[in-house]
Amino acid sequence: MQELFKTIIKQDVKPFFSARGYLTKDLNFYKTEGQLSYKINIQKFKYNTHKQLSFYVNYSIRSEELAQYRPASSLGLAHFIARIGNIVPAAPERYFLTPEVDVDKFTADLLLHLDQSLQFLYTLTDARAIIEYYMQRTALHLSEETFGFLLDTGDTETAEQYLKQLQAKYGAEKRWAILEKKYAAVWAKYGLKL
Repeated sequence: MQELFKTIIKQDVKPFFSARGYLTKDLNFYKTEGQLSYKINIQKFKYNTHKQLSFYVNYSIRSEELAQYRPASSLGLAHFIARIGNIVPAAPERYFLTPEVDVDKFTADLLLHLDQSLQFLYTLTDARAIIEYYMQRTALHLSEETFGFLLDTGDTETAEQYLKQLQAKYGAEKRWAILEKKYAAVWAKYGLKL
């Protein structure tokens, strides 16, 4: 299975990304466009055997614009992160290669999913699109950066609404007091109070 995996990567996956302007290093594919840096990583499952090999496809985007709002402890980390199954409904969470697999169908499906995932990634065209993705999910991920971005751009109304969303979802949890202090510090930077 390892040899089959290597063949699919070499003959199909690497050419797929190269044709779209991505640089390749091992199982990582990189591309920068304007303020956004894209990274796609193929991560082999750590418990593979000689009869079964499985892998994940991971995505990340780093925004130079959002980086200025990132806490020092998180510098260099991606702003958007997901696995292929989170952004392409037809894609599995993990791909499996076994002796019984139809290699042509497997490869065609994988390439289709990769293409669909890139189409999705390219809808996240700027910092605002990335934060809106997480705000729609009332996610804690990127919440400090979201408040920094919104307040810096003068969108206090959206920041207040997002704070209400987060508080409604997470306010009863013990960690809310910690989060609220972090958010208050962000607001204070703009001369505002929670």
